Amino acid sequence: MHIRNGIRWLFEGRFWSAALRLAVPIALQNLLVCSFSLVDTIMVGQLGDIALSAVGMAGQWSWLMNMVLFGVASGASVYFAQYWGNRDEHGIRRILGLVLLSGIVFSLMFALIAYLAPVSVIRIFNRTDAVVEAGSAYLRIAAFSYVAIALNTILCTALRSTERVRLPLLVSGLSTVLNAVLNYGLIFGKLGLPEMGVAGAALATCISSWTAPILLVVICVLKRCSLFSVPRELISFGFRDIIEFYKKAVPVILNESLWGLGTVLFNIIYSNLGYEHYAAVTILRTFENIAFTFFIGLCNASCVMVGKAVGSGEIEKGVSDARRFAVIVPMLSVLVGAAIILARSSLIQIFNLGGTITETTVSSANWIMLIYGCELAFRNIPYIIIVGIFRPGGDTAVGMKYDMLTLWGFSLPATFIAAFLLKLPFPVCFAVSYIFEDYIKVILCIRHMKSMKWLKPVTAEGHAGLAKWIETQKARVTDHAI
Repeated sequence: MHIRNGIRWLFEGRFWSAALRLAVPIALQNLLVCSFSLVDTIMVGQLGDIALSAVGMAGQWSWLMNMVLFGVASGASVYFAQYWGNRDEHGIRRILGLVLLSGIVFSLMFALIAYLAPVSVIRIFNRTDAVVEAGSAYLRIAAFSYVAIALNTILCTALRSTERVRLPLLVSGLSTVLNAVLNYGLIFGKLGLPEMGVAGAALATCISSWTAPILLVVICVLKRCSLFSVPRELISFGFRDIIEFYKKAVPVILNESLWGLGTVLFNIIYSNLGYEHYAAVTILRTFENIAFTFFIGLCNASCVMVGKAVGSGEIEKGVSDARRFAVIVPMLSVLVGAAIILARSSLIQIFNLGGTITETTVSSANWIMLIYGCELAFRNIPYIIIVGIFRPGGDTAVGMKYDMLTLWGFSLPATFIAAFLLKLPFPVCFAVSYIFEDYIKVILCIRHMKSMKWLKPVTAEGHAGLAKWIETQKARVTDHAI
């Protein structure tokens, strides 16, 4: 009976109808975004290990920027989702304007460093002259895409959080097709375009990156989307709004930024073990991003559904949906991980169609994809709980505490010791980085989720609903005791 009730609860029609309506378009959009990267990586891979490694290292700088932007957008999504549950469109526009300004400032900082000191950035990862030359050429051009990436990230977050998921999907599809065509033409000198190699890949990224936010704004204005229906409200935020927003957002920004920086440090360790090993990591990251797309869709669906329920005061519904997502994501992760393990050799060969990838790179990629497939479920439990449950519930600080403890306190030191003091093989060092981060974080996240201390509404309706829900829970405990 308990098993039957559990299955009925897990597969409730109302939940899946709402979750899939949000998750599928978002997952498809992220799949297109990852295809954007996949096209870059496959085509650059035809130029050899050095080019592949160089572009991967240059991409780490934009990836770190993306982590900062994700932190800003995640902090905003707490307000977007809870205000949407309360139908406060004025509040949504006010926060959107504030966040757009923040995103532009952060992305300009990264762009200036990438443009003015590309050699210094690449030398952080590797000092091989050929790698530095190719990576800096890519980075100097790619810097012009950073503001566009910031605008696109924030606009897509606002649209998703207000349940407008089709437009980001359409725009991502168009920009991905444009990127593929421009990559083919500019890298190899096809379609009447100049042959630019690695620099061509960067230029294609710039052009297609700017296409996305321009299309989003134009279509939103033409369709009279409520996000832009009163333009002056985008600049209506005041000092008090900035302080209130950053009280919630700073922990998330620090969380994502420091987690991103930690991941960059891992990649510095890997790249200093040899550019061939780092080329293997570049291959893994490409497929990791693709495998992750459906989980991003589910996580965004969780953000909207949990945040909307908490913001409107429907705490019981928010808690129930949160629990479902916390069960479903690890279950699906096991299936995806198994598929990666079985198909890894064939996937790796996609990058070696021209026979330009060395055996060392192929062997390392095989090992680390095996490790990733085995670890996927453990990595996704903290992801869905911290990003998809705690943050939309209003608790933006606890994820930072857990990441700092596990990543900076355990995983990074252990990986450094394994690589440079114990001089263990590269796949073992890679496995150490996962094991020392994930297992402790899983336990901490599950404990905090059960405590319900993550329920911290930002709306008056949410506060009233939480107080009522707490009284109901107390009454249930009393009745059960009697």
